[in-house]
Amino acid sequence: MNRPRAVVAGASGFVGRAVVEALRADGYDVDTIGRSGPVTWSDPAAIARTVDGADVLVNLAGKIVACRYTDAARDEILRSRVDTTRALHDAVRTAEHPPRVWMNASTATIYRHETERPNDERDGILGSGFSVDVATSWERAFFAGDLPGTRRVALRMAIVVGDGPATRMLLALARTGLGGPQIDGWWFPHRRYRGIGAHPTGPVRAPWYRTRGRQRFSWIHIDDVVASLRFLRDRDDISGPVNLAAPEPVDNRTLMRELRRAVGMPVGLPAGRFMLEPALAVLGAEPEMVLKSRWVVPGVLHEAGFAFRYPRLGPALDAVVAARRPRLRDLFSI
Repeated sequence: MNRPRAVVAGASGFVGRAVVEALRADGYDVDTIGRSGPVTWSDPAAIARTVDGADVLVNLAGKIVACRYTDAARDEILRSRVDTTRALHDAVRTAEHPPRVWMNASTATIYRHETERPNDERDGILGSGFSVDVATSWERAFFAGDLPGTRRVALRMAIVVGDGPATRMLLALARTGLGGPQIDGWWFPHRRYRGIGAHPTGPVRAPWYRTRGRQRFSWIHIDDVVASLRFLRDRDDISGPVNLAAPEPVDNRTLMRELRRAVGMPVGLPAGRFMLEPALAVLGAEPEMVLKSRWVVPGVLHEAGFAFRYPRLGPALDAVVAARRPRLRDLFSI
């Protein structure tokens, strides 16, 4: 019997490596598309040949967002998501035997800064500004046109807890004594979070919110990312946007307390925005990651009966710390 075949774009990243490993463990032959390797984004004909006849297509391609939002980085964050999705869309549309399911990365940051209630896929309110414009442009490219032979699922992924850039940055803050709550406040006006794309939204200058460290933090453990992709792959009745987020989001104060506990740091200085801006500039990240209130819940997965391995943040962080061998560079690298 022929083995089923999967195509994974963006397989070299933190999530991509875990997805490839899982698909191979499930008996799939896995082909990859990326910036290097046998099939690259510069070869549309090779992409078309690779996608044609595949059973499953997973697209996780896109420039990492754990960076400073310079003009060049902003443009590349958008381009790397929209252009790769359009390239795969062309391949699926013209395939003689298109994949039965295409799961395309998106982001839970598509929802607005939220402090009043959780956002699910049915009633969630989309936000505005750079990160939201990237997400909506990404999803428009994904859901464009009619692909009758292919079920499409947009993976609105919360911040992934695991040995990846976001978690490493948070652990670095906790280990260096900066693991107190992150408190938004006034900072010199900048334009890094202004809208982007064909229809930019939001203010030109970055807003700030008086959340006092109570901004919400939605997250998901890498094992549950992989498990949810397996679940969605096999559920022919699920399509459209799906929130990949643990069912128990926390606030920022709880997040930082759990990080301090996980790394054995008894104290953590509260960090106002005037501290975060220069500190995260050194670490090569944006304060938005910890200052935006992301309150996202997995409505579709919950209704479909998906069981999370890590519904609570504490055990998820313990699993990450236990799996990592301490290294001096962890204090400084993301």
